[in-house]
Amino acid sequence: MRAMLLDEPGTPLRLAEVATPEPAAGEILIKVEACGVCRTDLHVRDGDLTGAARPAVLGHEIVGTVARAGPEASRFTRGTRVGVPWLARTCDRCGFCRSGRENLCAEARFTGYQVWGGFAEYCVADERYAVEIAPNTDAASAAPLLCAGLIGYRALRKAGKAHRLGLYGFGAAAHIVAQLARHEGRRLFAFTRPGDVSGQEFARSLGAEWAGDSTIAPPELLDAAIIFAPVGPLVPAALTAVAPGGTVVCAGIHMTDIPAFPYALLWGERVVCSVANLTRRDGEEFFALLAHVRVRTSVRRFALEDAEEALRQLREGELQGAAVLVP
Repeated sequence: MRAMLLDEPGTPLRLAEVATPEPAAGEILIKVEACGVCRTDLHVRDGDLTGAARPAVLGHEIVGTVARAGPEASRFTRGTRVGVPWLARTCDRCGFCRSGRENLCAEARFTGYQVWGGFAEYCVADERYAVEIAPNTDAASAAPLLCAGLIGYRALRKAGKAHRLGLYGFGAAAHIVAQLARHEGRRLFAFTRPGDVSGQEFARSLGAEWAGDSTIAPPELLDAAIIFAPVGPLVPAALTAVAPGGTVVCAGIHMTDIPAFPYALLWGERVVCSVANLTRRDGEEFFALLAHVRVRTSVRRFALEDAEEALRQLREGELQGAAVLVP
C-alpha cells in the first residue's frame, strides 16, 4: 500500500510503498476512504508531541470500510463503514478504565501516534474502539467528526450549561461545536487570529453573534469559553472574558506555556480545566446526537501525497473548517 511516513519529527512526510498491515487478534483491516488532518497530527509531525512510532503514519480521523477481520474479531462484517478515532486501545484494567475514564489510562495508545494511522491506503484498528458510520455518509465530510467533532463534543459538555459561550480558535473543532451550541440555543462568541476577517465571517455564518480578534474583549462577559488554539496566553485572556463562576476549557492535547497571571483572574470561582483524549462512550453519545442534529462539516480535500501541503495550510491558518486526505 501507499503511505505517508514520518521518519523523524520535524522532517517532511514522505510517500512510500509499504506492506499492507495484517490485522491481529481482535483487529480489523480497513480500506481508508478519507482521513482528516488534525492539529494533533501537526504537533506530532513538528515534534511538539514526543513518543511517536518511528516511522509513524499520522492520521486519527479515519473513515473507511472493513476489508478483513483478524482472529476473534466479529463485531463488524466485511464492507461495513467504520470510523477510527484518536483512542486506539487502553488496558481495560486500571481504575480509570473501570470507572469509565479510559481517556486517562496510563497505558492508552493512540491512533496516528503510537499506532499507525490513516495517512495511508489501509490501516488496522482494534474493533472495540471503532465506531460504525452510516453507509450513505460522505466519507470526507464525516472524517473530521472522529476527532474535531468528538473532542469538541467533550469540550462542550465540560463547559456545562453555559448560555454565553466563547470559542477561541475557529477551526475544524470550533466549526462543528458552533453548530451543536446553536442547536442547544446557546449564544455564540468567536475569537480568531488577529486580522482573520474571513475566519470571523465564517464564524458568523455558523451562528456567532459576535466574532473578533482573540486579543480583544467580547462585548459582554461569557459563561464559559473553550480554547481550541494551542496558545497558552489565551488562558488568562479567556479568564478575563468569563464572568464569576465561569469555566475555561482547554481542549488541545498540546498547548504552549501558560504565562503567569494574577489570582484576581481566577478568583470568583472561575474554573480552568482540560480535555484529555476521549472515551468510547463519547463516541456513542456524539454519533447518537448526530442522528437528530444536522451538522455540516466544511472540508478541503487533498490527495494522499499532498499531506505536507495540508499540514502547512493548517499551520498557517489558511483553512476554513478541516483538511481531509482522500487516498
